[in-house]
Amino acid sequence: MQNIFDDLYKQSCNNKRFKYLMQYITSKNNILLAYRNIKKNNGSTTVGTDNLNISYFQEMQLDKFIELIQNKLANYIPKSVRRVEIPKYQGSIETRPLGIPCIEDRIIQQCIKQVLEPICEAKFHKHSYGFRPNRSTDHAIARSMSLMNQAKLHYVVDLDIKGFFDNVNHSKLKKQMWSLGIQDKNLISIIGKILKSKIQEVGIPSKGTPQGGIISPLLSNIVLNELDWWISSQWETFDTKHKYSKAEHRYHAQKKTNLKEIWFVRYADDFKIFCRNPKTAQKIYNATRLWLKERLGLDISPNKSKITNLRRNYTEFLGLKLTLRPKKGKYVCQSRMCDKAKKNTIIKLKEQVKKIQKSGNSKEVSKLNSIILGSHNYYNSATHISLDFSKINFLVTKTLEIRLKQWISDKPRFSETYKRLYGNYNGKIRTIHDITIFPIYGCKTKPPKNFSQDICNYTKLGREKIHKNLRGYKHLIDYLLRTANENNTAEFHDNRISLIAGQQGKCYITGMDLEIGYMECHHKKQKCDGGTDEYTNLVWICGKAHKLIHCTKLETINKYLGLLSFDEQGLKRVNSLRKLVGNSVI
Repeated sequence: MQNIFDDLYKQSCNNKRFKYLMQYITSKNNILLAYRNIKKNNGSTTVGTDNLNISYFQEMQLDKFIELIQNKLANYIPKSVRRVEIPKYQGSIETRPLGIPCIEDRIIQQCIKQVLEPICEAKFHKHSYGFRPNRSTDHAIARSMSLMNQAKLHYVVDLDIKGFFDNVNHSKLKKQMWSLGIQDKNLISIIGKILKSKIQEVGIPSKGTPQGGIISPLLSNIVLNELDWWISSQWETFDTKHKYSKAEHRYHAQKKTNLKEIWFVRYADDFKIFCRNPKTAQKIYNATRLWLKERLGLDISPNKSKITNLRRNYTEFLGLKLTLRPKKGKYVCQSRMCDKAKKNTIIKLKEQVKKIQKSGNSKEVSKLNSIILGSHNYYNSATHISLDFSKINFLVTKTLEIRLKQWISDKPRFSETYKRLYGNYNGKIRTIHDITIFPIYGCKTKPPKNFSQDICNYTKLGREKIHKNLRGYKHLIDYLLRTANENNTAEFHDNRISLIAGQQGKCYITGMDLEIGYMECHHKKQKCDGGTDEYTNLVWICGKAHKLIHCTKLETINKYLGLLSFDEQGLKRVNSLRKLVGNSVI
């Protein structure tokens, strides 16, 4: 499917109209790819209103599965969506609704998303960062900091769209898709049915995109893409009469006109418009408010929308507070956790301490470490994050000392992860059930990097840059932190994270980058033969290499030898691992 996706992206860049997309959506390879992508998702085991999950398809014959999805798409009628209320954050009384489609509908939405994404990626603005491949909150924060530091834009317009996801106009969305070149009437009809899916206990919605749907984030970006380009057209992509060979020449020429310099950063429905002075900020505030109402039928929340002088106050963005402070004769961006994020982190950590007290379980201790590490990874782009986590540490440690006093030991049991990440910290050691707690205060600033616009899933050069420029193996560690299996030991949970770092995110056999959903943490000496979860008994390998180690039939061995590419050292490693599991050498 990669060649097809690449071609769709290229054609979309050239403004082609797509009238026959269903042939790609219903293709066998696209359906199988959708199945794999859904299967590796955490939510694949969650049931919909029909009480089925991904396991329903696992025993089904391949041809029957393909035929089932194709027939469903031929005359698509979505099943009702299960509605659940989830806390806005851990410990919160307030909730927000989440819609869970049935597993068949999730696979169909994934089929559609895979084909639409390359078309839309070619049309989306470069400074939209939410729910897009290879982009993250770090990139949005980095861009905001650049506009404050390098561009010296010290005023920001915050516009909070009132209930954005619940108020998207369905007719307008379909017209926007048509404008992007998505002109397959059958497909647009199917998307219309997805938007009108009956919600359990609510009924059929007349507007909005269902939060929880596979395709909803992409549709939301389609809606706001029009806003992105409108704001951009006021300055960044303003159509000048003269065509400039260099961006800086164009910029200096625009500075001499009456145009108002504005730049935006958007992450989902959270967006900032940076300006040079308060007069421009007020004009763009009013103009954008009116544009949202007239063009998209969306209102803003006056209480949450404002203009901020960053030299005097702060603006909140993606859990951080951003402000400007004088330093060596100029203003520089300073950032910290926002109060709500700090409060939520404290609640989350204290709740986990309570779970440890209640269960006395080493797995819950390991989960506490996962929460600490996950919080550090998310917020470490803030310039003053060490101060924030020092305060969090003070408040949470008091609870930990009181509730877990009977289990706390000061004898270190340093895991490989602890040594690698926190080995230089000399604070008080707290060990519970032979697991040393990660220091909550142990978070250092890691300055975020701007997104490299060359990175793209749908060009050969873009994919090469992804592998070259990926932030190490952080995405793999984040994934492992989210997917702890409660049936595994705490030692295994910790060592697999350390090992992914030790192998630098690469397969032990092939040396290729490991991919989420296609990698296995292999026990060299099997547990049934007395093997342990120790670091030295584990190795990360790709899924195909794992099958090569365990398979015994000559036909299967030859199949995987043909699918894998490795050198003489790789073959030695394969044979070494095969011997350990009791199989013959190749």
